[in-house]
Amino acid sequence: MNRREYNIAVKEYSGRLFRYVVKCLGNNEDANDIVQESYEKLWKNRKKVPLTKSKSWLFTTAHNMLINHTRKHKAFLMEDENCQEPMVSGNTYELKDLVEQALEGLPALQRQIILLRDLEGYSYKEIGEILRLNESQVKVYLFRGRQKVRLKLKDISVLVA
Repeated sequence: MNRREYNIAVKEYSGRLFRYVVKCLGNNEDANDIVQESYEKLWKNRKKVPLTKSKSWLFTTAHNMLINHTRKHKAFLMEDENCQEPMVSGNTYELKDLVEQALEGLPALQRQIILLRDLEGYSYKEIGEILRLNESQVKVYLFRGRQKVRLKLKDISVLVA
């Protein structure tokens, strides 16, 4: 990959990569850092990564960084004994907030697969490459994740009605 191809990868994938990471983390600053580091790693490995593989390489790198970030963040939270889950007040919710709440309750892998498939529009094969899963596993995790989201939204709609 040369400089021109690297710039193409930045232009083509940076927005999608950021949306994916920020949806997984819920924090713009950390998401910016992860996207920046992913592109920095791509630049350092540009001679090994062809432009045709740069998309899956970037998402795989960002995914691995998300895992590391989550592990560090959980360790930090466990050290803080006073850390509590934020409480939701009020009875009015926007549909977007309800969906995000349902997604947050999913295991990380299911949430990431749903985001990649439904928000970003990646194929099962592309998601498998990014997350190092086969297509069957992607389909199963996606199905189970969607079921859990539907169930949570159904439960919430009963409470709100």
